Amino acid sequence: MLHTRIFQFNPLGTNCTVLWTGDAPACAIVDPGMSSEEGVKELTGYLEANKLVPDAILLTHGHFDHVWGVEALLKLYDIPVYMHPADKQIMLDGASVFKGMQSFKSLRHDFPTVDITDGQMLQAGGAAWKVLHTPGHTPGGVCYWSQENSLLLSGDTLFSGSIGRTDLVGGDYDVLMESLLRKVLTLPGETDVIPGHGAPTNIAREAQTNPFLQPFNEPEGDNLAQDGIPIQGI
Repeated sequence: MLHTRIFQFNPLGTNCTVLWTGDAPACAIVDPGMSSEEGVKELTGYLEANKLVPDAILLTHGHFDHVWGVEALLKLYDIPVYMHPADKQIMLDGASVFKGMQSFKSLRHDFPTVDITDGQMLQAGGAAWKVLHTPGHTPGGVCYWSQENSLLLSGDTLFSGSIGRTDLVGGDYDVLMESLLRKVLTLPGETDVIPGHGAPTNIAREAQTNPFLQPFNEPEGDNLAQDGIPIQGI
């Protein structure tokens, strides 16, 4: 049985998810967005209290709010950080990607990552995860799918009732829609979804009710996908 614990970190409310199976101590950490020492202590305290030991960090994409706490964790754990290589530059160029957000503590991050590719299988937290390359929010955005556990980690590709914004550097609305229609909505309807921000959902609910995924939803303007329905993520 797969266990999940979702934390919300940083001013943007990024979901950081800890995943583990059964009584095994190994766990995976998805998108550790801790922006403060208190957040790092909250996460590591939970791991220690539950006798969990991280064996991998899974990044859905390279935006600063999803990678904020990686450096702090790498000081404590010698573990791989998985990320699609197409987002390496996004991560390095945070200051130029997020113009107008310079009030945040740090937008630029640089740490070693292990390249992943579409269709690749990973073992992390005692479970098998299939990498689904879902560009559109960022060039290297991915989802992680555990077929056995009927769970998708969607990052900022798909939210409950919404989709990722595409107005930042590297974003592309048409590419994102193709990713959603070809790779995400084709998953079984009962698949649970933990997004990068906001509440969990499932594939069937989003296919039936998400306004961005309904027929004849082509936007009338360049920013309708961002302005029509609130977008939770960066």
